[in-house]
Amino acid sequence: MLVLVIGGSGSGKSETAENIAVGFGGKRTYIAAMEPFGEEAKARIERHRAARCGKGFETVERYTDVEGLNISGTALLECLSNLLANEMFSAGGAGEKAVDAVLGGIEHLKRTCDNLVIVTNEIFSGDTKYLGDTKKYMKNLGYINCRIAERADAVYEVTCGIAERIK
Repeated sequence: MLVLVIGGSGSGKSETAENIAVGFGGKRTYIAAMEPFGEEAKARIERHRAARCGKGFETVERYTDVEGLNISGTALLECLSNLLANEMFSAGGAGEKAVDAVLGGIEHLKRTCDNLVIVTNEIFSGDTKYLGDTKKYMKNLGYINCRIAERADAVYEVTCGIAERIK
């Protein structure tokens, strides 16, 4: 099963995704895509680790190339937004081929896992006057979100800690 969980920053999407993954039972792998750049990122990573403590996840840190993973059971990818940024902008990333790398990785995980839960950010409600790399990133994330939502068995939108199944 493929499940997409989307929401804004601080919406509760991570907790929703974790609960969905736990509900599948069996082996659970948490694919952490946020690179620990700076103190703010490190603090956020620690908050996420504490929140999923005791939920039975094995954590795999993978910032790019999720297609290189071989995971069985249930996988939770946290989060698509970070994965895309890493693929677009990091030294080890795919650069111009970032969209293909992300979608190829998702297809690979979908084939190898029993269940795949993906967290992504809703970043499209704010200011639309971005230029350059930010505009390209937003366009790419929107495209990827749409492609995954099309293929997903379920899509949840989370607002203020309330998850609504929209597909």
